[in-house]
Amino acid sequence: MNFIKTDIEGVVIVEPKVFYDARGYFCETYKADEFQEKVCKFDFVQENENKSSYGVLRGIHFQKPPYTQAKLARVSDGAVLDVAVDCRKGSPSFGKWCAVELSSENHRQLFLPRGVAHAMLCLSETCVFHYKVDNYYAPQSEGYIAWDDPFLNIDWRIPVDDIILSEKDRSHKGFKEQEFPFTFDVKYK
Repeated sequence: MNFIKTDIEGVVIVEPKVFYDARGYFCETYKADEFQEKVCKFDFVQENENKSSYGVLRGIHFQKPPYTQAKLARVSDGAVLDVAVDCRKGSPSFGKWCAVELSSENHRQLFLPRGVAHAMLCLSETCVFHYKVDNYYAPQSEGYIAWDDPFLNIDWRIPVDDIILSEKDRSHKGFKEQEFPFTFDVKYK
């Protein structure tokens, strides 16, 4: 596997080696020992999957303590724009975002450490999105950032009129209007 650092400390693009032949392909999507050596220790306890259609934006979400979550996201069908927003006080990239296209064609994955908010936007006709987490989902601990926050100014790469939101994701506070309960106290390779 190839591990690529991003502009946000601890957010890592994971590129598995893909072996193609006449039958199709094979790749390892996760190896604990290699991941621990190159990124960090990540003991996932739950894996989630969603199917979305073009323009569906899910996020920008995070889990507050004590239910904070690290995530490892990938796509098995279609393509998404996967977005990470650093909410960790003291981080050199606090308030910054990065976006990576994950697709069934490029096989890329994105690792997001605890304290980094997350969103995904379906870029293809449909997509199937998976993510492993290292803590259980707790609805009472969920936090949100406005997807269209002018401070973040995220380039979603599709026309705004094409974005489809759940009722829950329609109106949230912007980044600067929030007091985040995360600190940058974990060092990543």
